[in-house]
Amino acid sequence: MLDLPPTRLSRLIDNFLVRVGNGVSWLWLILLAVIVINVTLRYLFAEGRIEFEEIQWHLYAAGFLIGLSSAYVSDSHIRVDVLRERLSPTTLAWIELYGILLLLIPFILLVLFASFPFVSYSFATGEVSEAPGGLGYRWLIKSVLVIGFALLLLASVSRLSRVWSFLFGGGR
Repeated sequence: MLDLPPTRLSRLIDNFLVRVGNGVSWLWLILLAVIVINVTLRYLFAEGRIEFEEIQWHLYAAGFLIGLSSAYVSDSHIRVDVLRERLSPTTLAWIELYGILLLLIPFILLVLFASFPFVSYSFATGEVSEAPGGLGYRWLIKSVLVIGFALLLLASVSRLSRVWSFLFGGGR
């Protein structure tokens, strides 16, 4: 694991994102309750509800998209690095720096750029679910895309400041 020194900026952002992540973690319990209610209604009472099906997807999307930034700042996200344990901390920091600058931040900006019209159109047209009995206010769940990626951008800036401090600020 790469031990990056905290910076003043990263402490501020990380504390905020961890609080957001802790708050959003309650969505998983709500999701669990909705799933249990939906399964109970379906199999014990033969009463399927499309609202419960849709709210499950909405809760899962919100929990994942908003919680991702918290996982990134706490470095608890999944890494698929076969060679990671063999590389020096400095090499890992350089890989992290280039990954953030060349891949992560451009991807986040691309998603944000593409998602604003997506959400705006949904809001302007009053989009609702196409399913009979489905949920309204489709723009609400679509706006979670913008919120989640904006928080991930914040997390990227925090991580970038820590990597920068490690490489160039004497934080090794």
